[in-house]
Order: sequence, then structure tokens, then C-alpha cells
Amino acid sequence: MSRLSLTRTKIYRTVARQLHGVVPCWICGEPVAPADATLEHITPLSDGGSSHLENLAISHGTCNHRRHAKAAGAAGD
Repeated sequence: MSRLSLTRTKIYRTVARQLHGVVPCWICGEPVAPADATLEHITPLSDGGSSHLENLAISHGTCNHRRHAKAAGAAGD
């Protein structure tokens, strides 16, 4: 298992413990299943964000992808 995968699992479990088993998506707010959980940089690395725990959140894979697709499209406009 990769280091990133271990970090995602650790954050997911921590949030699940704090919120009684329900982990909301940082982007849409809907519950995220463990299999669909991705790590999201709140402030993107490209904007000076870091990979410290304070800058990481759980999101759906589709929400994460959509957010980055929008950001890439806005940058190209």
C-alpha cells in the first residue's frame, strides 16, 4: 500500500471516528464511502498549498476530478 493510500485511510478513519461514522465530502458535503474517498488539497499545491494534514480533506473521486478540471479550464481561459 502506498504512503498516500495509508494517509487517506488514516484521515478517513479519523474523520469517521469524530463524526460517528459519516465522512462528508469536503466539496459537495454528501457522505463518502471508503472505496470512493480521495485526498483533496484544500489549497492546491500549484497555489502554494502543502501536503500537511491541515491542508488535506476527504472528497469523492468525481468531485475531486471535477474541481481540478474546472480549475484547469479557468486557468486556460
